[in-house]
Amino acid sequence: MSKNQKIAVVGAGVSGLVAAINLEKYGYQTTVFEASDRVGGRVKTDYIDGIPFDHGFQVLLTAYPAAQKYLDYDLLDLNYFKPGSAIFYKNSKDKIGDPLRDKSLLFSTLFSKVGSLKDKFKILKLRNQIKNKSLDEIFRADEKTTMQYLKDFGFSNQVIENFFAPFFTGIFLEEDLTTSSRKFEFVYQMFSKGSAVIPTKGIQAISNQLYAQLKQTKFHFNTTVKKVNNGEIELESGRKEKFDYIIISTDASKFVSNLKENQAWKSVENFYFEVENKVIDDSLIGLMSNRLSTYVNNFYYLKEKSNRNYLLSVSVIKNHQLNKDELVKVITNELNKIANINVIELKKYYLINKALPIVDSVSYMLPKSETQLKENIFLAGDHLANGSLNAAMLNGESAALAVVEKIEKGSLDIGT
Repeated sequence: MSKNQKIAVVGAGVSGLVAAINLEKYGYQTTVFEASDRVGGRVKTDYIDGIPFDHGFQVLLTAYPAAQKYLDYDLLDLNYFKPGSAIFYKNSKDKIGDPLRDKSLLFSTLFSKVGSLKDKFKILKLRNQIKNKSLDEIFRADEKTTMQYLKDFGFSNQVIENFFAPFFTGIFLEEDLTTSSRKFEFVYQMFSKGSAVIPTKGIQAISNQLYAQLKQTKFHFNTTVKKVNNGEIELESGRKEKFDYIIISTDASKFVSNLKENQAWKSVENFYFEVENKVIDDSLIGLMSNRLSTYVNNFYYLKEKSNRNYLLSVSVIKNHQLNKDELVKVITNELNKIANINVIELKKYYLINKALPIVDSVSYMLPKSETQLKENIFLAGDHLANGSLNAAMLNGESAALAVVEKIEKGSLDIGT
C-alpha cells in the first residue's frame, strides 16, 4: 500500500498534535498549519525571566486515560495540588478536601463551616458513587445541569454556594453551573481517581512533549488558513495547496462553507500578581464563596517567586463592564479584605475569549465514523465532545485513525 498520500492538519493544538502522532505511527507524513508562533492552541505558557505564566489557570488531571497514553508524567516534572481547597467566606477561612486521599484534611474538613456534617457525608457518598461508575455509564446517563444534579443529590444551598459553585465555576468557566451533569461526573471521577497537577515548566510543557514526539511532520507556524475545500487549503497569503486528506482540529466553520454557526466559547480573565504574603499552602487552590459575589473566583500561588515576593494567579469568570484598571483595583481590594493578601503589583494579564468551548450535548469522544465531514475532510478537537484535554487527545486520535482506515480500506466502518 502506497503511503505517499498528502495529509494536512489545521491547528497545532493538543488535538492536532495527537492526530499527527497517530499518522506518523502508521507511516504517513503530515503537514500542520498553525496560525500562531508555536504549538499548544489553548494549552500555552509564556516564559518571563524564567517564570512560567500559563494562559489561564489550567491543570492536568493525571487520571485522564488519554493523557496516560500520550504523556510521560515523569518528564513533565509535575507539581501536585492537594485534593482539597481553601475557602474564604464571611471573613474566615476553611479547608475542605478528600480525607480518604489526604489524611491531613480530615479534621479541617469535618469542622469546616462550608456545609453541614450531612453535606460532608454526602460528598463522600458522591465520591464513592461516581468513582465506581464506568465511563459508559457516565456518558450515557440523561443530562441535566450540574446545579440541578447537586440539588437532586440532596446537597444544601450552603455547601453548593461555599464549595461546589466556586470550585466548578473555575473548571466550567460559568457561574450558574448549567454545564452538563455528564461532564460534572466525569471531572469528579477524574479528581477522585487521580491528582490535579501543573508541570514545573507550565502547561505548555504538555504541548511541547507531544510536539517532541513528532519526527517526520512538517510545521508551518504563523500561517493562517483562510479556506478548506475538499482537497485544497487556501492560506491568508493567497497560496493554495492540494492535499488528499485534511484534518481540521479547530472550529471548522471558519474554513468550510455551509456549516452551522461558529463555535461558541466561554471566556476567562487571568491575573498574575506579585504579593507580599502567603495565606494558604501553594498546593491548595483558594476559592471565594459564591455568597460573597466577588469578582475573584479562585486563586493559587505559583512555586516561583518574583523579586523574592510571592506570585499569585487569580481567575475572574464573572461578566462585568469594568475596564482592566478598574478590575485590578476591585480584585486587589477583595484579596486584601477577604483573604488578607497584600498585592504589590500586577505582573501579567490575560483576557482569554476562547478559553473553553460551549458543548450542548456532552460525549466522551467522537467515534471514528463521526469524524468525517466531507469525502476528504475530517474533524478533531475537544469542542466535539466535552471540552477537556482528554477529549482533545481522543478526538485527534479518532480523526487520524479514520483517515488511515479510509486510505487503507477505502471506507469507514460504521459505528467505530
